[in-house]
Amino acid sequence: MKAVLGLENGEYVIGEGFGVENSCYGELVFTTQMGGYMEALTDPSYAGQILMFTYPLIGNYGVDTQNFQSPKMNAMGCVVREVCKKPSFGKSLQSFFEENNLSGISGVDTRKLTIDTRIAGTLRAALITGDDNGEYAVECAKAIKPISEIDLLSQVSCKEPFRIPGKGKRIAVIDLGIKKNIAVSLRKRGADLFVYPYNSKPSDIEACEPEAVFITNGPGDPALATDAIECTKHFIGQIPVFGICMGNQIIGRAFGAETYKMKFGHRGSNQPVRHSDGSIYITTQNHGFAVDGNTLPEDCSISFTNVNDGSLEGFESKDLNISCVQFHPEAHGGPLDTEIPIFDTMYRRIP
Repeated sequence: MKAVLGLENGEYVIGEGFGVENSCYGELVFTTQMGGYMEALTDPSYAGQILMFTYPLIGNYGVDTQNFQSPKMNAMGCVVREVCKKPSFGKSLQSFFEENNLSGISGVDTRKLTIDTRIAGTLRAALITGDDNGEYAVECAKAIKPISEIDLLSQVSCKEPFRIPGKGKRIAVIDLGIKKNIAVSLRKRGADLFVYPYNSKPSDIEACEPEAVFITNGPGDPALATDAIECTKHFIGQIPVFGICMGNQIIGRAFGAETYKMKFGHRGSNQPVRHSDGSIYITTQNHGFAVDGNTLPEDCSISFTNVNDGSLEGFESKDLNISCVQFHPEAHGGPLDTEIPIFDTMYRRIP
């Protein structure tokens, strides 16, 4: 099947399509992870983006439904060098795409596309399967709204509040697109989870009498998550507040800090971060926005920084019992270096 990927800068590549004849649009982003491709494709934080894998062969162990991070694929489309047609186990990625009306492109030079992205920054893209009209794909890419103008949270957040019962501490979770394994990591520690939609009001959350508030990961520009920011402001200083990924950005903005769009973001399972004590951890990450650490108030201290570019990877306020990280300590799929220390510390800090 014909396929073409067009970019807003006027370039396009032609390859072989897999899945169904379709068109999808979004930012083209790359991840450096070598495994966990289904965890990545089903991560709600990839909503609004076309996901490209730098590892050259994807689909070699089939479709592992047990480790989906949400019930469906959230990436708009998929770009790979080669897709495995005969996996070692289970259903092939091609079959999964066909059955779920999804589209991808293979047989393209993902190394060149990655280098181009690192030089030019993240580009809007159009992936069209069933056609190879590159000029049309470029025009489609140029017509896409920037991600900072798109409401993605309403697409990935729960529609109604729900509970995941536990016998431990009661935590209100503001769902901006929660990964399954965040809930799993909190439940391992016995947490009683009350999950709320992204646009919930403080009065909605207070109804469950939470002992802490947790803000999840999610897609898009944190500046658009105005309800979550206001909720966070309300609870800061009253009860402990924790966050991961976009949750880190939301808490930062609640403190009055600025966030910014990164050139091409951090996505993969091999990102090194340095703790304030000097120790180094290898982490899983997926974000295109970050908190400007220079704009945090004085009562906040930076706890983690990225070893590669010095960007902020976590901060805390011990006086206000606030702790958040930009990376993913639930690490599925990826390294588990930070799962125990991060989640144990957060849970212990709840009175």
